[in-house]
Amino acid sequence: MSPWPLDTSDRTPAAFVVALLLPVLLAVPAAGVAQGLSDAIAEDYQAELRSLFEHFHRNPELSFLEHRTAARLADELRRSGVEVTEGIGRTGIVGMMENGDGPLVLVRADMDGLPVAEKSELPYASTATQVDLSGEEVPVMHACGHDMHITTMVGVARRLAAMRGQWSGTVMFVGQPAEERIMGAREMIEDGLYERFGVPDYALALHVSAGRPAGKIEVPPGLLASSSDSVDITVFGVGAHGASPHRGRDPIYIAAQLVVALQGIVSRELNPLEPGVVTVGAIHGGFKHNVIPDRVELQLTVRANSEETREQLLSAIERIAEGVGRAAGLPASLLPNVVRTKESTPVTVNDPELADRVRTAIAAGMGEDVFHSEPPSGMGAEDFAYFVGTEHRVPGAYFNVGGTPPADLEAEAAGGPPVPSHHSPFFRIEPEPSIRAGVEAMTLAVLDLLRP
Repeated sequence: MSPWPLDTSDRTPAAFVVALLLPVLLAVPAAGVAQGLSDAIAEDYQAELRSLFEHFHRNPELSFLEHRTAARLADELRRSGVEVTEGIGRTGIVGMMENGDGPLVLVRADMDGLPVAEKSELPYASTATQVDLSGEEVPVMHACGHDMHITTMVGVARRLAAMRGQWSGTVMFVGQPAEERIMGAREMIEDGLYERFGVPDYALALHVSAGRPAGKIEVPPGLLASSSDSVDITVFGVGAHGASPHRGRDPIYIAAQLVVALQGIVSRELNPLEPGVVTVGAIHGGFKHNVIPDRVELQLTVRANSEETREQLLSAIERIAEGVGRAAGLPASLLPNVVRTKESTPVTVNDPELADRVRTAIAAGMGEDVFHSEPPSGMGAEDFAYFVGTEHRVPGAYFNVGGTPPADLEAEAAGGPPVPSHHSPFFRIEPEPSIRAGVEAMTLAVLDLLRP
């Protein structure tokens, strides 16, 4: 539509022509910028981002041990004119790109790998091992796509550095450690991230997703990830000979009852329409056939989609553990000990208005057909929540980028081999469409938030 009515009785012919052409003239620069951005990202991928991704994939490091990863990420950001501070939250880094007055936008990428032996058969597969924080040497793999995340961050920094004339404000690039242990974001906050570098006006992040078409984007308008709490339970007993169980209190028997009783929390205490998970992931106790031990250790993961449900689950675990111990006749001094560990994160929820704004910016640059949406397949967790919903209420938007070739998804749907999941030794993504889409989408989002 023309910006004014097409009544030309009091205008020159030239003004009439401008009235007709102005909408087209205004649209050309926007289209040109989008095409130019896409072309620049494609060139950068072939020139540098591809090899950088393969380097990160070959050289993964465990949570809070990402020393070489952090150093390389810091060097790459400095090449784009970013002022980098290292050692925030142990191994985290913070890079500040200032460009005049305007909002402060946080862009986060997680850096750590997993203790998994890679079996993907990729030419750049990891053969790395590392001594973990407990002193054990374990294999290490980027089995969740964090190598894609940090490569994408570098690509975004390069694009923003090359496009300084199109934005005004400051970008805070956060290379976060220990997301796999859902501890790194909190440690960076507790280490003074916002006191030292400023409270952002907006916070952005992305995640590559196996099982979603490569290069497709999903921007959830609300719930993004479940809460996660790691809970340790020590079940005490009284040791005895296995042939004389009546002379002791068998913690293995008590622990078995507890495992079963815990499953009643979700099935019998939660509203059937409210999701929740209580999984006993590990149980350790005993050392000999005919010896009743004096303790058993349980390790649980607990998931919820609201803080109210989260607290209900955690409180029920404590209540049931105590009740099972009392039913077994244990004295107060030997009742099960329930500990909520530091490996925990709240529910992650996108700010609806910001998510809509980010989606609109991505659509304007990449087209509506770039979007893909399907229901979540589980209750995955994400400690990005600490950047947006702890002491400081920061509007946050977190989006997913598909990482699996559509042909692989079609083959799976037709009964072929399943697409390997995250944390699998066979995990793999298609890096080029994933990284290029991630860089473009994140750059468009930042440009929109920092419009002069």
